[in-house]
Amino acid sequence: MARGDREQGQAARRDELAAFLRARRAQLRPADVGLTPHGEPALRRTPGLRREEVAELAKVSVTWYTWLEQGRTVSASEQVIDALARALRLDSDHHRHLRGLAGLTAPVPLTAVDGAVPRLQRLVDVALPWAASVYDLHFDYVVWNACYTRLRHDPAAMPADRRNLLWYLFGDPSCRTTMGGWESAARAVLSQFRSAVGQRPDDHRFPAMVARLRDASPEFRDWWDEHPIRYFRPATITIAHPGIGAVELEMFQVRPVEHADLLMVVQVPVVEADRAKVRSLTEPAGT
Repeated sequence: MARGDREQGQAARRDELAAFLRARRAQLRPADVGLTPHGEPALRRTPGLRREEVAELAKVSVTWYTWLEQGRTVSASEQVIDALARALRLDSDHHRHLRGLAGLTAPVPLTAVDGAVPRLQRLVDVALPWAASVYDLHFDYVVWNACYTRLRHDPAAMPADRRNLLWYLFGDPSCRTTMGGWESAARAVLSQFRSAVGQRPDDHRFPAMVARLRDASPEFRDWWDEHPIRYFRPATITIAHPGIGAVELEMFQVRPVEHADLLMVVQVPVVEADRAKVRSLTEPAGT
């Protein structure tokens, strides 16, 4: 992108940010945010909150906030933008939009898994005859379909506190014996897990998980200390299934838009011969 186009795009984003802040400010009243109005409502010439009131709530200078609403070039830290979101009583969608306008990564809200399970179960079931499963932020299994159970393993048979992809990879001996290239796959998942841990430094469950996995698996301990970070890349794995023999599976990762902290993994056979084998695990004979 040429410098002029980039500067024009940045100016357009600042203008949009300014307009967004003005619009949200206009939709609030002092009583909405616990402030005592400065003057009687009938005498207030400003619709909604005044700039001074927003600045007071967000604990920023009036001048700085005024410049922001004017579309000027000013720096805005993550902490300040989040403070403005709280001051303007933004919901999660508007907060995410505000961060995007400010050039920040949008916060990913955590999914209330229990309420999402029926919908997610329908999603993995429609992926049949291929194996599909959904994991949460901690790589815990949320839902899985019948093909996953018969081709890979049954998460329901795992202890509830270890119903987790990391525990399957590093704690279940059958995973190593059935998966060709186990080390490469385990390292890849551990690298993605390490990235998730770094993005949620205040999540107290992650350190507890890491401590238990380090105690349980020498490989996890050694590789974790290497501080690996590697985001998902297209990959294939080979599974030696006791009933249908070896099959090669291509891995796909998908995130539901409404649950961006969840991850769906679909495992699709690469060649037609393997697709026929996998279909036989869930389709009645003769179909």
